[in-house]
Amino acid sequence: MDSLKFESLPLPDSLMQGIKEAGFTECTPIQAQTLPITLEGKDVAGQAQTGTGKTAAFLIAIFTQLLSKPRSEEKDRGKIAPRALVIAPTRELARQIEIDAVMLGKYCELKVLCIFGGMDYEKQKRQIQEGIDVLIVTPGRLIDFYKQKLFSLKSVEVLVIDEADRMFDMGFISDIRYILRNTTKYNERLSMLYSATLNFRVMELCYEHMNDPVPIKINPEKKVVDQVKQWLYHVGSHEKFRLLLGILKQESGDKILIFTNTKWEAEKLELKLNYNDYPAGVISGDLPQRKRISMLEKFTTGELPIMIATDVASRGLHIDGVTHVINYDLPQDSEDYIHRIGRTARAGAKGDAISLACEDYALNLERIEEALEHPIPVEWPEENMFIDEKEGTPKAPPRKRFSGPRENRGRRPGNSNSSGGPRGSQGRGRSSGSSARKNRSGRPPRRVT
Repeated sequence: MDSLKFESLPLPDSLMQGIKEAGFTECTPIQAQTLPITLEGKDVAGQAQTGTGKTAAFLIAIFTQLLSKPRSEEKDRGKIAPRALVIAPTRELARQIEIDAVMLGKYCELKVLCIFGGMDYEKQKRQIQEGIDVLIVTPGRLIDFYKQKLFSLKSVEVLVIDEADRMFDMGFISDIRYILRNTTKYNERLSMLYSATLNFRVMELCYEHMNDPVPIKINPEKKVVDQVKQWLYHVGSHEKFRLLLGILKQESGDKILIFTNTKWEAEKLELKLNYNDYPAGVISGDLPQRKRISMLEKFTTGELPIMIATDVASRGLHIDGVTHVINYDLPQDSEDYIHRIGRTARAGAKGDAISLACEDYALNLERIEEALEHPIPVEWPEENMFIDEKEGTPKAPPRKRFSGPRENRGRRPGNSNSSGGPRGSQGRGRSSGSSARKNRSGRPPRRVT
């Protein structure tokens, strides 16, 4: 199929100006197949790999639809009524959609607002009351504000559900159905749904709440785009960091995203990389939202060349120019591997995905390769790739105290003989008489099982 240029599409001049400034000239396959349909006002259910330009595909359709009609000041019972609604499963994805929307719609004079949890609640309420054209949301915060009657959804002209399969995985589908039941009727709006897979439950949602959507599938048999070069090193866990230093020296990437399986490992890696003159930061699930945004901005602008992440960052992030993804730990879930390496080679660019398989996580490799339907090429590191750490490199930050069930707090998991064990522990080696004492009620202490 010949490439389709944006200039050949019937797009408003103000939108084309934003597209040109963004550096877009030719449509990606998902854009080339969906835009001619959505620009005619027909619903679409699109399936494509991550990083193929789905976000731009639906944003261009939204702006074209809204600019083709005069701005409406209609309100429902005095409440603000957004004209376009985009629903995303995660905060990171919602914010990335907002960034792309501001970039593409720079000259469209349409107000874009993104709301999600973890940010200033009252500020978001004030922003909503100032009026909205395009509202980008996560399901929970949308329903929260909607039930307060801050706005109406009965004037929505365009509706988008992004990462629909992820909505099911995260348990949001009941919220999505609630939202869809309270928006404009399916035949009175343009609806678009995008998903990594158009399985039965996703298509059931489409046929229930959309107007005979046209299914579009781009390379559904491929798990990873061809532009990602993958390879793997087998290495002992005691030599992983030395090999990582060698990889960083050899590859010299501009933006490197390193994944670990635990927050503790990520923090340890951050400490050691910074000490060895590799500026790095960590993003994890419990990082406050403002700090998470600040970290992502530094990485996006190149101020921070290395970002270490747990799987909170494997989905929903689009950061231009990520040259390398390094799996310092092989993930336990094969889908997480696919989404991790999908952070590079986005929108037609090329990228490298490097994995380190140590004895702790090597058993995960079989499941990953089954999902990929091909083995990951193995390379054997030369001796000069193992670079010694700087003298005095810190080994690890202190682990947090175990915070399991109340009766287990104060002792290490699996160690019933710890001196900090709960009263009444029946483990072997307890001090004579200490666990047989009666409590204040006069009853023998309860056995912990």
